[in-house]
Amino acid sequence: MLDSELRPALYAYLATVVRNTDHECFRVGGVADHVHPAIRLARTACAAKLVEELKTSSSKWLKTQSHALAGFAWQRRYGAFSVGPADLDALIHCIDQQENHHRTRSFQEEFRAFPTKYGIGFDERYLWD
Repeated sequence: MLDSELRPALYAYLATVVRNTDHECFRVGGVADHVHPAIRLARTACAAKLVEELKTSSSKWLKTQSHALAGFAWQRRYGAFSVGPADLDALIHCIDQQENHHRTRSFQEEFRAFPTKYGIGFDERYLWD
């Protein structure tokens, strides 16, 4: 869990990693236990490679920020969802409202809602570490 003082620096760090790997980053936000980046992948990009770079570099960086984070690790899994250009503003607004949103809805509830809304089957056993 990340404290609220470190989160803005983490979000800026993640946005920089995205931009340094030739992708476009519109916003990064989240809460203590997860992050939401709004990214436009480069034309030839692989989402899995970008997520690997984000997790690897940011976990190394976080460990340098506090002794309390010496054992920090992201969960092994992640979710990636696409939205059309017309929905970008709504996505950014959603990211900006994460603190309010998670007062009434857990991360697990939020994550389950995406595949459910779009009729995508999933097996709960493979979602959480």
